Amino acid sequence: MKIKTKTEALNIVETSYLASLSSLLWVALYYLPIGGALLRLILPLPMILLHLRRGTKIALEGLIIQLLLLFIIMGPVRGTLFLFPYGILAFWLGWFWLKEKSWRISLTVGVIIGTLGFFLRVVALSTLVGDNLWVLITRASYSLLEKLIGLFNLPFSPSIFSIQLGAVILIIFQEIVYVLTLHVVAYSLFPRFKLTIPDPPRLLNSLVDLNN
Repeated sequence: MKIKTKTEALNIVETSYLASLSSLLWVALYYLPIGGALLRLILPLPMILLHLRRGTKIALEGLIIQLLLLFIIMGPVRGTLFLFPYGILAFWLGWFWLKEKSWRISLTVGVIIGTLGFFLRVVALSTLVGDNLWVLITRASYSLLEKLIGLFNLPFSPSIFSIQLGAVILIIFQEIVYVLTLHVVAYSLFPRFKLTIPDPPRLLNSLVDLNN
């Protein structure tokens, strides 16, 4: 393929570098025993950056390149797990911010993608390790409910339904915190690359100002 313009060259170079960086972050998140929270937070940022700088078509190409890289490096299961939710979340957040959609839309869709991605990862990893990992999540939910019941001296014991519901609520709350933090970090960081995302709602102004 003959490169005719500077824009085409930049598209190729930036796609390669940012897809490789995002792949490296996923490998580090999967294998390193430390820094998981920080790596989870910055993992979607390279592909979002590519989307905002080069557009949707180039971002989709970058996502495919990253998928192929991880497929070769880590295998078909571990390599594709980055899609759920990090790859898909990065692509859609980049699209929402490129189209200047409000935080209400990007946050809502981001939490939905994150929650569905969490359940898909549980299913995939349970199949990979040969054990039902949902049991561990329900145990954590049961432990938390027991502590709350003891703290407030409530006269009942948690049922199976309440334990399962508590686990789902914990997952959704985790995704709300994660996606909101990702918004705040991107809003603070991207202006340094001469990129902007839509302003937050008034209710979140104080949080963003505190971060700045």
